[in-house]
Amino acid sequence: MTGAAKQATIEAMPPFPEHAAVFLDIDGTLVPHVERPDAVRIDASLFALLERLGRAAGGALALISGRSIADIDALFSPARFAIAGQHGAERRSADGSLHFHAPLGSRLQEPAERLRRLVGANPGLLLEEKGASLALHYRGAPSLAGLAEREVRQVVVELGDDFELQSGKLVVEVKPSGKDKGTAIDEFMAEAPFAGRRPVFVGDDLTDEL
Repeated sequence: MTGAAKQATIEAMPPFPEHAAVFLDIDGTLVPHVERPDAVRIDASLFALLERLGRAAGGALALISGRSIADIDALFSPARFAIAGQHGAERRSADGSLHFHAPLGSRLQEPAERLRRLVGANPGLLLEEKGASLALHYRGAPSLAGLAEREVRQVVVELGDDFELQSGKLVVEVKPSGKDKGTAIDEFMAEAPFAGRRPVFVGDDLTDEL
């Protein structure tokens, strides 16, 4: 979307709801889906929009994503936001404090190696290793959707109840059980400056249906 188109979209938006707390998905919402997540770039108009939203919400603005906090910080540098990363497995509050809900990353080492071999044998697949979760992208090879889901589902079965399968747009993930974007928003809503406001979440995917 061009800068002019973004501005027209902003001007056509309804009035900002009073006392809102704003939660925004990243990929597919703030930025377009691309074949490689590390190829995304943030332009000046998006920074300006987020700044305006943050002021309108009294600072109650957070990014909610399947990406890791470290990846989001690198993407939006030098700006820093309240963030829920890896579908709620990790979170940074508005005051900068960090919360990690899934110290299970060491159990993903063998599954990650297996999925790396799968990627090496199937051009178009891409493995994203986030620390507490693994994401197998097949945007570059949509015909491999069945293979990707079967392999990731088998990993989840072998890991047991601590992990679950998360499907998205042309991606399937292994993620810790019991945490998702909804639980992350609940945690934000118990803290300043979100507490007492009305949560407004904008996303584009099945993982964003709270």
